[in-house]
Amino acid sequence: MILKGKRALVTGGAVRIGRAITEALQEAGAEVVVHYLSSMEEADALSSHTVQGNLQSSDDCARMIEQAGPLDILVNNASLFTKDRLAEGYPERVQREFQVNLFAPMELTRLFAVQAKEGAVINMLDRRIRANDPTALSYSITKKGLEELTKISALELAPRIRVNGVAPGPILPPPGESGENFAERAGCVPLEYFPTPENVAEAAIYLLQADYCTGQVIYVDGGQHLLGNGV
Repeated sequence: MILKGKRALVTGGAVRIGRAITEALQEAGAEVVVHYLSSMEEADALSSHTVQGNLQSSDDCARMIEQAGPLDILVNNASLFTKDRLAEGYPERVQREFQVNLFAPMELTRLFAVQAKEGAVINMLDRRIRANDPTALSYSITKKGLEELTKISALELAPRIRVNGVAPGPILPPPGESGENFAERAGCVPLEYFPTPENVAEAAIYLLQADYCTGQVIYVDGGQHLLGNGV
């Protein structure tokens, strides 16, 4: 896919990894609609095309696609990350994470496929899809589910629409956490340095431009997924 002149929607596209993807798409000549929940100022600073929406709402998902379209590219980047174990997996808490991390990307992909004659979808996954992290139960399950959605929708939507995934490792500390503390908790990385948001964006751009790739997942984690649970 030649990105120049294409129109993309990036969920959570105003901050952190989403911002890097937005900027990489813009540099490649694409027009980016930046979705945000509360980061209106950051979104407006990035693009003249923005859309606000709560991914916990199916109605908002439908409105976002309608307002943003017609689209050539969908990047399902926004997600919730909660540290929880099985004992803390109360239904209301788990359902919220599933809605944002799995059900919203599914609905956005479905609606994107209805309005797009052809195009590409990128799903943001996590290196945890190759591990079992009992400290992030809900998040891990949703990302594993999103990997399966990536593969199944790649088959379902071929040949019109390609669907691929990018699985980052430790990139940025959560808001309010120091970089030093984050590095201590992030675990072993075989390449011995942490990837950047720009590294993740590079992988997304590659998959968008790689016309014969679908159902693929690129890990941007310095090899951490190879260690499984040993990190």
